[in-house]
Amino acid sequence: MSMPYILLAPNGARRTRVDHPKLPLTTEQIVAAAQSGAQAGANGLHLHVRDDSGRHSLDPGRYLETLTELSLKVASLDIQITTEAAGHYDVAQQLHCVETVRPTWVSIAMREIAREPDLAPRVYATCFEIGSKVQHILYDAQDALLMDQWLANGTVHAGQTDRLLVLGRYADRRSATPSEVDSRLRGHVHRGRTMVCAFGPHEHDCLCCAAQMGADVRLGFENSLTGSDGALWEDNAESVSTLLLKLKRNCHEPRVSSAHEV
Repeated sequence: MSMPYILLAPNGARRTRVDHPKLPLTTEQIVAAAQSGAQAGANGLHLHVRDDSGRHSLDPGRYLETLTELSLKVASLDIQITTEAAGHYDVAQQLHCVETVRPTWVSIAMREIAREPDLAPRVYATCFEIGSKVQHILYDAQDALLMDQWLANGTVHAGQTDRLLVLGRYADRRSATPSEVDSRLRGHVHRGRTMVCAFGPHEHDCLCCAAQMGADVRLGFENSLTGSDGALWEDNAESVSTLLLKLKRNCHEPRVSSAHEV
């Protein structure tokens, strides 16, 4: 087994500093988390930005400001922005974010874009035209089926096959378990670059199982604040370094490929 690509998701759309005192919310805090995460071994950053009140934001100006700071201070990390609606944004606003920010890498939840099927082709065409690499967020088998349908009918372009499989759920506090990794991953790992994230205290165990099956991994405070013992991680970097140690026990050589390879 080779080392997986590690994507750090340090905050997400919903958690606050009530959940963890070191959850990064401001640009300065996000950059600091990116720096320490990179030093701990992360290869990329899954970026959420917040407004002045700490709420999830798709504001293009805030994204561009944060991306500029990250490029200056953590140039080694690949940066993926999110288009997550989080119950606040419609598809037109998500599209506007992509059109304005013009990111190199973007995550898109299939079920969110499906809310406006007439706009969906424009979303993926825009990403294709500006060269944004797409990672599709798939919460379940129905999302995966929709992705296959959209690839078949051309809504999703042929090269847009990367996917993130989500185990567990934040909304209903359902924790992921290693026992579900095999069934969720089966049939995905050879159909484009596949990554796994897992909600709850068994996050690391799930990711180790996914890596053994050839998937890349995403971790961080967006998905889990604790280890399997229930103790809070000191910060995102501690979670990254701890996972990396676990992965190295089962790996013989590092993976050198980039997240942006097709």
